[in-house]
Amino acid sequence: MNTTGLAIIGGTGLTAINGLEILRREVVSTPYGEPSGPLTHGRLAGRGVVFLARHGYAHTIPPHKVNYRANIWALKSIGVQQVLAVAAVGGIRADMRPGWIVFPDQIIDYTYDRPHTFFEQDLERVTHIDFTHPYDQALRRKLIAAAQAAQLQFVAAGTYGATQGPRLETAAEISRLERDGCDLVGMTGMPEAALAREQGLAYACCAVIANRAAGKSRKDIHAEIDVYLKQGMDQVRVLLESFNAM
Repeated sequence: MNTTGLAIIGGTGLTAINGLEILRREVVSTPYGEPSGPLTHGRLAGRGVVFLARHGYAHTIPPHKVNYRANIWALKSIGVQQVLAVAAVGGIRADMRPGWIVFPDQIIDYTYDRPHTFFEQDLERVTHIDFTHPYDQALRRKLIAAAQAAQLQFVAAGTYGATQGPRLETAAEISRLERDGCDLVGMTGMPEAALAREQGLAYACCAVIANRAAGKSRKDIHAEIDVYLKQGMDQVRVLLESFNAM
């Protein structure tokens, strides 16, 4: 069992955490298939954490093929209570600058054909979770406080548009997302957030802006990602140490 209660799910650019003292790795089987990889138990800033690379430790699992149910179930099964989800995203709103961190407070789901619930068979009753506020507010406040303490560049709120992937979006699709009220765009925000809510886990997202979304910059998107993803993930590592030290 994990006695720390805290897990970090790493996205693109975060398949390992500098400064994480690895204690052991645990292979967990679930009723929903295999998770993205073994759960890594360790210590960060003197406190215990569990780490899981969402796309696998070799980054070989595309966003639409991640076994989100197995990942969340595995974390819940070992006693995790809080999940910090790290994700690379594109910035839509003007102040969503590449290299910055965002702590979204809302999400719109544009994904499809992804197993998105634990409540679908052998039910005693139909369950409808309250998803009005998809991210845990207390966990978000602590992340924001940690970012402030570490003097990082961040945006405290925003709406995450979750698209199917693995391709990047068209400029017209980004215009549609913007009209819908999305401030940033990514491919892994759902169903992960909803599944965590179904399992009673406190869940918050740390989104790293790796590029301006399609049609929002004249620069090559992949060139921007090459420059800003590492910069942003370096800030995430500082953030995680600050968070765990609080």
